[in-house]
Amino acid sequence: MTDLTAPPIRTAPPAAGTSQGTSQGRPVSGASRPRRIALLPTAALLLGALYCLLPVAWVVVAATKSGTELFSTFTFLPGSGFGDNLADLGAYRDGIYWRWMANSAFYAGFGAVLSTVVSAVSGYALAIYRFRGRETVFNVLLTGVLMPPVILAIPQYLLLAKTGMADTYLSVLLPLVLSPYGVYLGRIYAEAAIPMELVEAGRMDGAGEWRIFWRIAVPMMSPGLVTIFLFQFVAIWNNFLLPYIMLGDDEKFPMTVGLYTLLAQGSATPALYTLVITGAMLAVVPLIALFLVIQRFWSLDLLSGAVKS
Repeated sequence: MTDLTAPPIRTAPPAAGTSQGTSQGRPVSGASRPRRIALLPTAALLLGALYCLLPVAWVVVAATKSGTELFSTFTFLPGSGFGDNLADLGAYRDGIYWRWMANSAFYAGFGAVLSTVVSAVSGYALAIYRFRGRETVFNVLLTGVLMPPVILAIPQYLLLAKTGMADTYLSVLLPLVLSPYGVYLGRIYAEAAIPMELVEAGRMDGAGEWRIFWRIAVPMMSPGLVTIFLFQFVAIWNNFLLPYIMLGDDEKFPMTVGLYTLLAQGSATPALYTLVITGAMLAVVPLIALFLVIQRFWSLDLLSGAVKS
C-alpha cells in the first residue's frame, strides 16, 4: 500500500501589528505619537490665524459703535452706530474718503498691472535666454528684495523732485513698476512651467519671440502672474511711506495716508476716531473681494505634462 502523506500546511506571515501565534497583537506604542506630533503644527497655525484675525474682528465690531459707545462699552460688544458712521464718513469734506479710496484703487490696480507685465517679461527673459551677465543681473535684482523700502524712499523723492514729478500720480506709480520680488517669482515660475521644447517648437514653426512669449509663455505662466499681481496689489494698497513722502495735495492721497491724516486730527477731535475705524474697515473689503474673485485663476498648469523630456 502506498503511503499517502498530507502536503505541508503553509502558514501566512503574521499581519502587521500582530505577533506569531496570536489572532491580534498589541498595538504599536508609537503609532499614536505621530498623530500627537501632527497636532502641534495645527495648533500653532490656529494660534497664528487667531492672532491675525483678532485685530480685524476688533475693527469690524468697533465700526458699529458710536463715539460714546467706543470708549464706554465692552471691546467686542457690537454697537448701534454703524449707519451713522457711514453717513458721517461719506459726508466728511464732501466725501473725500471715497476720493482716497479711488486713488488707492488706481495706484494699486494700474501699478500692479504694470509691475506684473515687467516681472513677466523680465522673468521670462532671465529664464529662457542665455546671455553673458545673466546671473549677475539676477543677483543684483535679488539685492533689491533685501533692501528695505525706507532706504530708497528719500533718494526716489529727490530724483523725482529734480524731474518735476513730485506731488503727481506718477511719483507714486513709477517707483512701484519694478518689483525685484516679482521678477524673482517670474523667473522661478518660467523655469518650472515652460519647457524649452515648446519654445523651440514655436521657433521652428516660424513664430517670433514676442509671439512665443504672448501665445505660449504667458498662458503657461498665468498662475504665477496672478500671484505676482495679487502680491503687488496688496503691497501697493497698503503702501504708506512712499505716497506720504511724495504727495502734498490731499486730493491725491491714497486711503492709507488719508486715514493717517484723520487719525492725526483725532487727538484734537475725538469724534474722528469713529470715522478712521469705519474707513479702515471699509478698506479691507476690496482686498477680500479681490482675493475671492482672483483665486479661481490659481489652477494647476495643464500643459506641464504635455512634453516628455
